[in-house]
Amino acid sequence: MLHRLLSAVGGLCAAILLFAAAAPLRSAALAQGADAKAVDKNAPAAHSPAAQQLDEYAEAQRLVAGPAGNPECVWLGRRVVSLLWRDDLDTAFRHLDLYDRFGCPGGHIQAAFRCLILNASSIDPKAPDSLNGRIEACWLNPTNPAPPPAPAASAAPPKDTAKH
Repeated sequence: MLHRLLSAVGGLCAAILLFAAAAPLRSAALAQGADAKAVDKNAPAAHSPAAQQLDEYAEAQRLVAGPAGNPECVWLGRRVVSLLWRDDLDTAFRHLDLYDRFGCPGGHIQAAFRCLILNASSIDPKAPDSLNGRIEACWLNPTNPAPPPAPAASAAPPKDTAKH
């Protein structure tokens, strides 16, 4: 009886070891199949957030002359301007140290922040992307930023005040 129990336990352990040894091979094969499918699905779309961000950096390099258009300068510079706007000066100065270390021009941050202050009336505190959009526009062209988006038209028709 003990012999049968030990051989059953041994067989069970051997099956578990085989299953555990084969699991990485199975998961690797599944991951490769999933990656291939993901690549096929994403190839025609090309509008993923990562692709949009790459497009933003390419546009910044095209529009901004000098090192201020470099992706690392754009990324850090926009954050510094945003942090300055939110009065988070300690974090802004830490980002600014990195910005300087990458050889990015400090004058561009000053110009973009000035632009943000001068165009503050176009920032809607209720719209989360309003500030980011204004920072992006001011970063790309601090002297003449893109105009703010047109306000949404009222759904109600205008009242006719003329009496007949």
